[in-house]
Amino acid sequence: MTLRITGGELRGRRLKSARGGGLRPTSDRVRGAIFSIIGRDAVEGARVLDLYAGTGALGIEALSRGAAWADFVESGGGRCREIRERLRELGLDGRSRVYAGRTLKVLGTLSIAYDLVFADPPYELNEWESIICLLDARGLVSEGGRMVAEHRSGANLAESYGGLRMTTSRRYGDTAITIYIPEDING
Repeated sequence: MTLRITGGELRGRRLKSARGGGLRPTSDRVRGAIFSIIGRDAVEGARVLDLYAGTGALGIEALSRGAAWADFVESGGGRCREIRERLRELGLDGRSRVYAGRTLKVLGTLSIAYDLVFADPPYELNEWESIICLLDARGLVSEGGRMVAEHRSGANLAESYGGLRMTTSRRYGDTAITIYIPEDING
């Protein structure tokens, strides 16, 4: 399977990946839409967390568009090796790290706030409340940051989880994108 980087310094570069059971990479169209919705200012210089990374396309796209750093979390050992190899090939390995492990377990070890968090779990995995509440409880989404949830259209995500509230939700065929931001505790 081949994906294409849709913007930034690596625009047009192809990302080849072996097909694997349960792998559903974010399409070029949806990835382009995500970055259009969040805007350039949310990405430039950002610290990014790509959960359920799969091919690593979301984090790599963010790095291409000017993110300062990206951490990738993926449970599949083979996929982690592919992401590391892809980062090395693109010259992005000095601005990234790949964590091998289950997402909820890895989140429990992180202590740095991220400006942009992507979560694209398998559609059949229904861990949204656990994921988003853990991101909030551990302070992993920075003030002014964004959490982007990619999920099946029709999935019922809450308006808020802890201190993170929904700002927008858009549908693209059977995929939906929902964006959460930290609540403004002063307003």
